[in-house]
Formats: sequence, C-alpha cells, structure tokens
Amino acid sequence: MTQHSESNKVVVIGGGYAGTVAANRLRVRAGVDITLVNPRPTFVDRIRLHQFVAGTGDATLDYGTLLGAGIQLAVDSATRIDTATRTVRLASGRALDYDYVIYAVGSTGTTPSSVPGAAEFAVPIAEFEPARRLRGRLAELPPDAPVTVVGGGLTGIETAAELAEQGRTVTLVCGGTLAPSLSAPGRRSVAKWLSGHGVAVQEADVVTEVRPDAVVLADGTGADAVRPSALTVWTAGFGVPGLAAESGLRTDALGRLLTDETLTSVDDDRVVAAGDAAAPSGRPLRMSCYAAGPLGAQAADTVLSHLAGTEPAGVGLAFSGSCVSLGRRAAVRQLARKDDTVVNVYIGGRAGARIKEMSCKVAVWKIRREARKPGSLIWPKGAPRPEQQTPAAQEITSP
Repeated sequence: MTQHSESNKVVVIGGGYAGTVAANRLRVRAGVDITLVNPRPTFVDRIRLHQFVAGTGDATLDYGTLLGAGIQLAVDSATRIDTATRTVRLASGRALDYDYVIYAVGSTGTTPSSVPGAAEFAVPIAEFEPARRLRGRLAELPPDAPVTVVGGGLTGIETAAELAEQGRTVTLVCGGTLAPSLSAPGRRSVAKWLSGHGVAVQEADVVTEVRPDAVVLADGTGADAVRPSALTVWTAGFGVPGLAAESGLRTDALGRLLTDETLTSVDDDRVVAAGDAAAPSGRPLRMSCYAAGPLGAQAADTVLSHLAGTEPAGVGLAFSGSCVSLGRRAAVRQLARKDDTVVNVYIGGRAGARIKEMSCKVAVWKIRREARKPGSLIWPKGAPRPEQQTPAAQEITSP
C-alpha cells in the first residue's frame, strides 16, 4: 500500500453489499480512518432473504468475516448528515466527524398507503426484520394455509417459488405481466415452473385491499373478489431511506441521493453515494446486488481520488442479465446486453440454479476478497454515459 502521513476520516453509512465493498476498498490508502455505520451487528445477505423466510437457508453473516483490519463498525443508525460541521449524527446521540461520507444506505421494502390494510396486514420481505417476522408467522400456520405474494417481479417470484416448493398453498398476484424484466421465453419458463408447482398466478389482478385473513382482488372489469389469505407478503416496489433528503441534500423523486457521474453529491463534494440509494445524473442504475458491489468500489475510488487531488472516473458498468431462483433446484438465468436490455436467450433448470447459487456466493466472496486485497474488485465496463441529464433528473426533492 502507498504510504501517506495525513489522516483522513471516512464514514460509510450502510453495511450492505455496496457499503462493505467501499469500506474495504478504502484501505488501499494508508492513513484513512474508516467507520462503517450499520443498524445491525451482522451483515444481511439480502438475496437470500426468501430462503431465510422459507427455512431453506440463512441470510446473515458475521462482519468479522467480511471487513478488513482497522475498519471500525458502529452498530447504530445515522439520523443526519450535518454537512456544515462535517458530522454524522447517530440515533445513540453520538456524532462522528468526517472528511468524506459514503452514502450506501441501500433500499427498503414498501407497502403502499393507497391500498387499505396493506401497511397493517401485509409484510414486506426486502429487509431482515420483516423477513424474520414472516418466518415466524409461517411457522405458526398450518401447511395448507393460503399465502398470497403480491408482486410479479423477481423478488415475488423467488418468494412464491420457495414457499411452493415447501408445500405451501401460494397465490402470486402480479398486477400486470409476470416477470416483466425477463424475455418472453424466460417468462414462459418461469410461468411453467410456477404452474407445475401449484402456484396460482393472477397476472391481470391487482390487490385493492388487504385484510387480516384475506385479500381483495380487482381484475380490471370493476368486479372485486375476496380471496382467503392467512399471510400476505408484499414484494411490489422498493423505496430508499429518507436520510439524504432529511439532511438537506437533493434527491430524485424516490429519495435517492442526486449525484454527478462520479457519484459525488451535487450539493456537497464531501458526500459520495453508492448502491441502490445513488442517482447519478438522475439516472440510477437498476437496483441490484450485481450493481451494488461495483458502485461501492467506484464510490471508494472517487473518495480516494478526491484525497489524492485527481479526477474521479465516471460511472461505468456493463450489465449481463439477471437470475431468478425457482426453489432450490431450478432457476432462470436471463441474458442481456451491456445496457441491460434482455435478449431472447436464457439458461433454465438445474443449470440455471447452479449459476444462481454461484452468483449468490460470488457476491459475498467479492467482499471478502476486497477485505484481503483492497482494490482487487474489477467489473465489466459499459460505454460512458452521456453527461446531460434526462428529464428524470429534474424530478428532485427540494431540501
């Protein structure tokens, strides 16, 4: 490692895929004091939460196995980034001084207030605490109790499939096209597996109300149907924590921190974003574990460039597709072009499952490798993004 005499303080807010990579990578430069702030004492492997809920796998890891030497872990929640005093204020009352902040708070599950009963009776699965609640609720239900999964995206499909393979009676309500991010052949493969395992897929239906023991569905014709549901899992839509906006920093319409192409906040060059909560030029990358690691590495590189007085690089990431597991023995690996547009090619069945499992393991392996050898993470680069902002970038939240 290059030796430097000065000491710089970097606070990384969020200990997910992006934050842990960023914290480890900052160790490329000596003399950087790194504090990782995370509300939980353990790392949550979010792409395995559906397994955790179904009882087919675990979703937490010890940070001691993921973080490199010298990184301080603060088990706490950030409540404000005070850019005037360069401090991160924590829920415990502590305040951490910083020279730079890496904002890697990730994303959250949401239940819409516009659907009566959703917030009270439906449980999201995107975070560990509600996932743990779901696991406990499932353990109390008889095996044939009806379970409704709301959301036809990859998270909803994985959750429905995992539960169906465990013998649960599952209805998947899509509110539109099943697996819209997949190609038509990929969608057909997913639909065939779900049908073969007894999952009732309601593509056109939407949930208009959630009750303690039922859901109300509308099929677009104005007719409502009440369906029994002993447990309703909500996977439709994601949000982000409100820390950036609450700290007076500009965000996009969803609440992601608005940055330039180097992931540096448009309001303060001491704040750099990574992962799901970053909106470079108002054009965020797809929320995914795949993008989180490279964005975490790039955020660290941007901070290191600022410290060295050099020009940071712009966002560059080539996508290759996505994976959706179908229980433990099948999956669909959808192929895509570098710009994330899908092609009509996928790998299914057991081969797809092996690729999916390898992808999950690699996500954690990359964090550990970055801890052992800071600066080692590389990723496929996409074409440089245009500098101009699209209309989405104008949809900002005033501080």
